[in-house]
Amino acid sequence: MEELETILGWPGSPDLVVDLTLARGLNYYTGTIFEVKAIAVQMGSIGGGGRYDDLTGTFGVPGIPGVGVSFGVDRIYDVMEELGLFPADVHTGTRVLFFHLGDAESRASFGLMQQLRSRGVAAELYHEQAKFDKQFKYAEKKGIKYVVIVGGEELAGRTCKLKDLSTGQQSELGWEELLAAPLG
Repeated sequence: MEELETILGWPGSPDLVVDLTLARGLNYYTGTIFEVKAIAVQMGSIGGGGRYDDLTGTFGVPGIPGVGVSFGVDRIYDVMEELGLFPADVHTGTRVLFFHLGDAESRASFGLMQQLRSRGVAAELYHEQAKFDKQFKYAEKKGIKYVVIVGGEELAGRTCKLKDLSTGQQSELGWEELLAAPLG
């Protein structure tokens, strides 16, 4: 108690609250425990931890004391959202989805995708080869505005199909035209 009073009494001490009734539900703590709370929001802790004298013994390395802490990413996200700390465009996700239509096609699509990304266009390649319907549903679910299709014929001709999902308009473009298109 004296040590806590000393630390809390120093000039410039952080905003700490001592709560002697605090209990953590994990039985490996052997000393001081702590929780981290966000200021100015109505939420429980966003992190917590404490001292443990022989937790490492469980993993075959006995006799090493330690102090640990963990933070809840979901809770931190909720706090940031409640306080309006995210930039307005943070929820803007992928703008362009390249369909995955086979190894050679996806390799070419990956190269095009990387070039669009280097221009600041949020783009992704569908994670597996799948039917068109499944890839279209994925794009619609994520609110992606454009899909790019590079199939076998398009690969041979260095072209692609660009479809605007908001209007349904589809056009065929050369790769250089795609890279110059205003997709951002």
